[in-house]
Amino acid sequence: MKPNKGKACARERDFVYKFSAGNQHLVLTVPLKFPVQENISHLHGRLMLLHNLPCIVENDLKQSLNKFVEEETIKDYDREAEMALEAVKSGKVDINQLADNWAKAYKETTLEYAKPEETSWDEDFADVYHDLIHSPASETLLNLEHNYFVSISELISERDVELKKLRERQGAEMDKVMQELGKSLTDQDVNSLAAQHFESQQDLENKWTNELKQSTAIQKQEYQEWVIKLHQDLKNPNSSSISDEIKVQPSQLRESVEGNGRIYEEQRLLEESFTIHLGAQLKTMHNLRLLRADMLDFCKHKRNHRSGVKLHRLQTAMSLYSTSLCGLVLLVDNRISSYSGIKRDFATVCQECTDFHFPGIQEQLEIIQKVVLKARAQRSSKSKRHHGNKNSGNEDKCKNIERNQSNILPGEFYITRHSNLSEIHVAFHLCVDDNVRSGNVTARDPAIMGLRNILKVCCTHDITTISIPLLLVHDMSEIWLKTKLEEKELGWGREPADMCLTSLGNDYSMVLEEGGACVQVCQRFHDGNGLMGWRNFSDCTIPGTADLTFTSLSHEQLNRDAVMF
Repeated sequence: MKPNKGKACARERDFVYKFSAGNQHLVLTVPLKFPVQENISHLHGRLMLLHNLPCIVENDLKQSLNKFVEEETIKDYDREAEMALEAVKSGKVDINQLADNWAKAYKETTLEYAKPEETSWDEDFADVYHDLIHSPASETLLNLEHNYFVSISELISERDVELKKLRERQGAEMDKVMQELGKSLTDQDVNSLAAQHFESQQDLENKWTNELKQSTAIQKQEYQEWVIKLHQDLKNPNSSSISDEIKVQPSQLRESVEGNGRIYEEQRLLEESFTIHLGAQLKTMHNLRLLRADMLDFCKHKRNHRSGVKLHRLQTAMSLYSTSLCGLVLLVDNRISSYSGIKRDFATVCQECTDFHFPGIQEQLEIIQKVVLKARAQRSSKSKRHHGNKNSGNEDKCKNIERNQSNILPGEFYITRHSNLSEIHVAFHLCVDDNVRSGNVTARDPAIMGLRNILKVCCTHDITTISIPLLLVHDMSEIWLKTKLEEKELGWGREPADMCLTSLGNDYSMVLEEGGACVQVCQRFHDGNGLMGWRNFSDCTIPGTADLTFTSLSHEQLNRDAVMF
């Protein structure tokens, strides 16, 4: 049918238009190919312009042209319909297949016949969990999650102890071998022993990895089945087991005790909160919190189960499927992995507690790697098509990108979702380069552009709380601070009393006193007579600036001006 249909459609017909101009009778003949693809009004305008037709025939020509195109198009449709019916009568087309195609077309294009969407298991479980976490059973859920967390933590502790003992034993063996090197042993013996040690470590690590995977899979299955069953029982008012299921027994709570027998004690955070208004005409209000802490403190679960810890965890759990999500920015290198640096520490924290709602951190990273490879391939092919032959510099750059297609560029970031962390739901892994540590950061730096894009994602995806490293570093050493101050030309040698490091909006600034001894927040004031100055906003000195974290909590929406360095 397709070849016949093509022959029926691809036909050229002559449009004939007759009109009179004074005593002359004129005829306009224009060949048109059907089906007509271009706009009829545009075609009419071109005919008027090309043939210099008088304006008195403009409307009549347009009506005649519309009528001709419509009639010929209907004739083509009728001809195609006749051919299709003949094909069905002659048996060239399978009637059952034709009926299936028609039914599929109706289901895909007509809402009345469309098949209702089936909710997935994850969506059903999310709805059930959201209902339970906002019910009297919320405390039971948190207690169960805490018990699972303690169980996994103990397994990880056992693994670390075994690995430590193995490394110590292997280190002692290697020391003995190195002492005999050149006497009774050769380099080949040392290499052979090192290979054996490596295999032993790999076997032990694989053993514990499989055991942890199996334990987390069992916990996740048990937890989800228990949540579904509890939700069904709550819907049944006649069930007698509800009160027993949601009853909280203090003796059932497991506490993880440190080696010295004392329960882990939470360190007191040094922090200061204040409010700013951003915008020229339509101002938005933001709550800012400046505190000295490790970025991973927002992710770690506390090993004790005191009331304050439970409230933090309850707030995070209740807002998991809400429009008030919490995010965190981690500064990482260009490799999508969890083998070194803060990426390894973050992955370790994620593995300490089973994620009952989302895939594990390793599974998410594997998915992200596949997406990055696919995106890089598409960008590379598109760049080759558009640019073609370029100079050698661009060719080298393209070759470098092709060699590292699994890596991301500075300013790019990837996102991981979590339900098993203490105070966050989303982690933004922002790729930064050495320019951040050298202090050569401008408004167009990839790191700053990446932060702006992160804030845009927060605005569009209901992330109303975002935690950001204040100076775009996780570890602020004395050498780095000295270099930054020298590049800012603030006179490191004379150690001035007040040295401005960064600006937080238009009305607030953080100043460094006495060569980095403490940090203080100040506010700009105006006396109404044209005089301006700075005054202490509050006495919030923070001794030791080793780790600084900047948190923005928005009442309305985060915008890209929430954090400007």
